Amino acid sequence: MDKILKIAIAELGQKEISGPQDNPTIVNYAKEAGFDWVNDDETPWCSIFVNWVAKKAGLKDNGKANARSWLLEGMNVDTSPEPGDVVIFWRESPDSWLGHVGFFLGFSIDGERVYCLGGNQGNQVSVSAYSFENVLGFRRLMSSGIIALPDPILQKGDKGNAVKDLQNALKAANIDCGTSDGDFGGMTEDALKLLQSMKTGLVVDGVYNEETKDFLFQTLNA
Repeated sequence: MDKILKIAIAELGQKEISGPQDNPTIVNYAKEAGFDWVNDDETPWCSIFVNWVAKKAGLKDNGKANARSWLLEGMNVDTSPEPGDVVIFWRESPDSWLGHVGFFLGFSIDGERVYCLGGNQGNQVSVSAYSFENVLGFRRLMSSGIIALPDPILQKGDKGNAVKDLQNALKAANIDCGTSDGDFGGMTEDALKLLQSMKTGLVVDGVYNEETKDFLFQTLNA
């Protein structure tokens, strides 16, 4: 999710221009995200911004301008959201079609607010706090292409970017391994054991080896 945040943070401060003029950068978000019918910076653009960032990050976008449409994308991570995951809020009523979408940054200390980096927040790309009660869900976006996997062998006690890549790949396969922190601990080991148990003949030892890599690759790119 680091790439998502890097791309989105670089856009902080991009703001609508009041009156007949339009911010060309905001209009360009729509064009590059495939919304050719948008020609101004006044059309609600929170979902457009998420689509644009997803495309730039090489992740699967959804091509929809409705904020709540993101509830059907990626992987449900309601119990363990991480910075860079998509967060969807309701507006006016949980049962209405109105909503807002952006990228999750974290919770307030009391857990009552959710910090969100997104577009069309105060008519600009900004960081804003929203009530946790308004959250509809958290989603983790998937790769738009074939997911690359780190080279084996990795096992409990290992640390670094290769471990983080493995953790992200396990999550993309809907296997919970906790936070992608680059630390191969017990949760990552258990996640690998679960994966290995899904294929007859694989040794269930929690070690990321060549055979496990091949099966994970097949699972992700089926």
